[in-house]
Amino acid sequence: MTEAEFIAALRRMPLHPGARGLVDDSAVIDAGPLVVTTDTLVEGVHFLPDDPPADVAWKLVATNLSDLAAKGALVEGVLLNYPLGNSVWDRAFLDGLATVLTRFDTRLIGGDTVSKRGPRTLTLTAFGRDAPAPARDGAKAGDALWVTGTIGDAGLGLAIAQAGHGPVALRDAYRRPYPRLTEGRALGPVVHAMMDVSDGLLIDADRMARASGLSVLIDLDAVPLSVEARTFGGGDRAARLTAVTAGDDYQLLFALPPEQTPPVAATRIGLFAPGEGLSLADADGPVPLPATLGFEHAPGR
Repeated sequence: MTEAEFIAALRRMPLHPGARGLVDDSAVIDAGPLVVTTDTLVEGVHFLPDDPPADVAWKLVATNLSDLAAKGALVEGVLLNYPLGNSVWDRAFLDGLATVLTRFDTRLIGGDTVSKRGPRTLTLTAFGRDAPAPARDGAKAGDALWVTGTIGDAGLGLAIAQAGHGPVALRDAYRRPYPRLTEGRALGPVVHAMMDVSDGLLIDADRMARASGLSVLIDLDAVPLSVEARTFGGGDRAARLTAVTAGDDYQLLFALPPEQTPPVAATRIGLFAPGEGLSLADADGPVPLPATLGFEHAPGR
């Protein structure tokens, strides 16, 4: 697939007015203050080499929109940087891209194409508008820690995708995460701090506590697991520790005053207090922290 053919296919996508029909090297965005985020997916790191291209497109867009959700933003549009390679893969990716852009009412602003060398590396930059933009460093002592949705489905889904068998709902939680845009809009104006859970619940909760200059205690028994996750992976302490360190959940993690009820469905899982550090407990008492709290990029990973 040539660059010209790829761009012609992109012109059939939902386009931002500022994209100028993708006939220019620059776009014009006139939407007031913007929230900007960017994410890169690397083959073999963020997705498996045999993951369907349409699912990779979905994940690329969804992970960026999840960052906008954590700022309570409306989606303005996205820029795509794409490595052209196998034409069959490229066309399937374009089909998936059209699906996810339409699903989340997201318009393409522009981007860049290059020739593929080595593992596929895809980058998307997303722009949001009208955002309360709560930071992750605003939690206060006494605040409760809440999370939307369920935790650990995507971690089990990765294992299922690697093995080739298991519940489809869990596999799809890994391949096709769902950005919590509606929840983010409702939560943005009222939370003290908010971020999405991408690298693992524990490591992201620890990041929020550190940024806020506080400690945080998480009730491991309170962490919400889906019925599918409990059926497939169990619900004991070991299974819960796996869930809270797996990552790729793309739920919203947020801090609220203890007397306040969130305006969306969510689960209270912890408490911020003066001090520093992350600690865990369950019905049997304190739980030792696992050796790894979540995913961190490092050479060779």
